[in-house]
Amino acid sequence: MQFSDFSLNSTILKAVKEQRFHTPTVVQHKVIPLILEQKNVVVSAQTGTGKTASFSLPIIELLSRKEVDESNSSKIKSLIITPTRELAIQILDTFKNFSKHCNIKTTAIYGGVSLNPQKEMLAKGVDVLIATPGRLIDLQKQGHVDLGNVEIFVLDEADLLLDMGFIEDVKKIEATCPKNKQTLLFSATMPDKIVDLAKRIISKPVIVEINPTETTSKNIGQLLYYLPKKHKTDLCLHLLRNTINGKIIIFRRTKFGVDKLEESLSKNGYNVASIHGDKTQALRNQAIEDFKSKKASILIATDVASRGIDITNVDAIINFDLPNVAETYIHRIGRTGRAGKSGIAFSFCSPDENSYVKLIEDLLGRTIKVISDHPYPISKPKHKKKQPNTVSKNKKGRKSEASKKRKKRWY
Repeated sequence: MQFSDFSLNSTILKAVKEQRFHTPTVVQHKVIPLILEQKNVVVSAQTGTGKTASFSLPIIELLSRKEVDESNSSKIKSLIITPTRELAIQILDTFKNFSKHCNIKTTAIYGGVSLNPQKEMLAKGVDVLIATPGRLIDLQKQGHVDLGNVEIFVLDEADLLLDMGFIEDVKKIEATCPKNKQTLLFSATMPDKIVDLAKRIISKPVIVEINPTETTSKNIGQLLYYLPKKHKTDLCLHLLRNTINGKIIIFRRTKFGVDKLEESLSKNGYNVASIHGDKTQALRNQAIEDFKSKKASILIATDVASRGIDITNVDAIINFDLPNVAETYIHRIGRTGRAGKSGIAFSFCSPDENSYVKLIEDLLGRTIKVISDHPYPISKPKHKKKQPNTVSKNKKGRKSEASKKRKKRWY
């Protein structure tokens, strides 16, 4: 299937072609037709699967179909809520690229920068508003944002909105929009609180679930190193000197860890950039630009700060700290091996992280290749054998009520 097979007008397809988009991803193939049919949709799919285009393209199409109404020309018709400044900027770029030949006005508002330019943009009128929750609520209170005409409401990276403590703000924002709007929710994972939120704000959605392992590129090599925690920086330097080349993203769990590793690598002569939540917007933008332009060959990041950032041609990923959520591992390694290119992911595991490996391998459905030929090896731990999955049954052989409740259901 090609993008030309969707019901998109010629001006949008021209922009799609100029962006060198040809074959839709799995998410785009499934979601775009549903949005064009004006269905409410809940999508569970990992970062990097093309979710932004899956909602931006049909939103531009739906808004383009409307007859021009001068009395409604300055009203916000579509609102996209996203958790981070970087994501807001990325989504804005996507909308601008795809709507460049259409009469669609888009802007983004987010914290960390001056309010005045954002107020001026809103005063001129916009069709599509992309916003982080805190800044949107601030501008609403000041009377600069009216959501009374929103037709399409989007929650992007809903699980990250939850992790960052924005869910109550999201509920307040959604309550100020019309009840009869089309609502779209996108999330990499679906924790219970996100399921509950969807049930509360979305009427009869179509559920689209993409198995994370289905979208993990086959072009990504995965290697696992067991070692003492105190030698992780030493192993990182060893691999950078002898094994890993090109553009590299290194993931750490904490902001302190990012700063500490950046200092160590810089002292050893590497051009390093870093991003985390305590960095100013200007510093985060500069770090990303330096990495994209190859002024820095290594980007060190926390998961929250790096989520959704559009960086191409990454040669390798280093999981300096293993994530304690298996799906996060999938998101991380998906930063490399894109667009048919090969990539490789190196994961460091200290004894306190052994259980994380088990969770990741269970999600992948296979083991990760262990490399013991390195300067700081320790023995691979022995995982307990998984017990057979037994389900309690009543006398008629039916699953008990308790077993039915183990999996939280949709509507």
